[in-house]
Amino acid sequence: MKQVRGFTLIELMIVVAIVAILAAIAYPSYTNYVYRTRRADGKEFLMRVAAAQERYFTNLNKYASMAALGLGTASEKGYYAVSVALANGDQTYTLTATPQAPQDKDQCKKLTLTNTGYKSQSGAETNGKCW
Repeated sequence: MKQVRGFTLIELMIVVAIVAILAAIAYPSYTNYVYRTRRADGKEFLMRVAAAQERYFTNLNKYASMAALGLGTASEKGYYAVSVALANGDQTYTLTATPQAPQDKDQCKKLTLTNTGYKSQSGAETNGKCW
């Protein structure tokens, strides 16, 4: 009579444990990558609004509200909401992109862009450069 060989329960549990350890290591890296990818949606929308502001300024010698630009406030994929703060008689602006769920857990927090091209964020750059 031949003896049938197969996997024992111990061997199977070792494989499951190894897979669980690898998943535990890979998941945080994956989520950080997803946040960085979604951040591109907010940066692109900020740049598009800034270009629209410059076109508006060229024609009317002042910057405009989001409603006057006709762009809406949400980025293309909806990960960021953009607002504009006008100052100095509408001669300067600060654009702020606020992350929306599920992007709101990104370490960079709010992204800002001014009419002089100054870029900043309200959070930390622990997940790569925000800009």
